[in-house]
Amino acid sequence: MSKVFNSEYDRLTYFYKHKWVSEAQLRLFVSFGTITSTEFKTITGNRY
Repeated sequence: MSKVFNSEYDRLTYFYKHKWVSEAQLRLFVSFGTITSTEFKTITGNRY
């Protein structure tokens, strides 16, 4: 059974929690406009 995500934010939060994506990679997603800097802080606990 595969996991279905409602948004890119949900997907990246899950991936970060499972260490499948790094903080540096999340920074790229912010620069691409996939997630916001506020969402980045929520996921990582660090400022963008």
